[in-house]
Amino acid sequence: MLLIVVGLPVGCAALQHKERELIFMIEPGTASWYHGIPADVQELELRAPSFGVTQNIHAWWWPAEQKDASAILYLHGSRWNLTGQFFRIEQLHALGFSVLAIDYRGFGQSKGQLPSEASVYEDARIAWERLEHLQPDPAKRLIYGHSLGGAVAVDLAAELGRDAQKRDEPVQARGLIVESTFTNLADVAASVASTRTSLPVRWLVSQKFDSIDKIADIRMPVLIVHGSADQFVSPRFSEALFEAAQEPKRLLMVPGGNHNNSMNLGKQAYRQAIQALLEAKAPSVHATAAPANDLKQPG
Repeated sequence: MLLIVVGLPVGCAALQHKERELIFMIEPGTASWYHGIPADVQELELRAPSFGVTQNIHAWWWPAEQKDASAILYLHGSRWNLTGQFFRIEQLHALGFSVLAIDYRGFGQSKGQLPSEASVYEDARIAWERLEHLQPDPAKRLIYGHSLGGAVAVDLAAELGRDAQKRDEPVQARGLIVESTFTNLADVAASVASTRTSLPVRWLVSQKFDSIDKIADIRMPVLIVHGSADQFVSPRFSEALFEAAQEPKRLLMVPGGNHNNSMNLGKQAYRQAIQALLEAKAPSVHATAAPANDLKQPG
């Protein structure tokens, strides 16, 4: 769930801190609907030299039953930590994937300061390095992001694409899946603010999460999913991301889907769309963005 309280000037550190509080809206403790993880889920602690002893990234690694199955890096959105995300992680695992899911520093059991755009990007890159060890085959590694996590996933995928272009070698990932996400945070803020204030909120947002300017740099197959009845993030944002992305790409609109239930509501279409992503040919690292075609799917 992404709710943006708008109208905040960000001219000083204190107000920027408040902006980050309102963006991430961290709920402490365990989600009320969480009933524990299966015995075969391994709990990991990821660290980087810059963390020292006061910071860590808490992660779940849930290997698939099939040995050497494709593995997904799961990047969640705002508010809920991993305990509130388990239902969606469970659905991805049921599709036959191994899943590495992380809490950004400041969420759940991950120790650290209040998250920022920069810190969640860093956390995703550190988690990706661990996924590279857990699943050494680049053709079997995927990135998934939900809501705000979709912007984190786009940033990571775009960086992998730029790195591959510099090295003139294939991207070290099979594909990107983003669900219920947006073009950039300013667009979401402006959308929410349009009925509440005349302030130019687009220019007051310091945390950009600017996926629309990065998605053309992604050089792997892309699947964009959105519920047609999403009450928090308009489906038009996913349509805009689809238009800006390179081929191969697919937009799956789930009829009646809300911000959280598209994977469950659109089960068959979702499964087919992921299979198509896995079978799609990766674009050249030197490819340029192509116009959208008829791959847009109604559900």
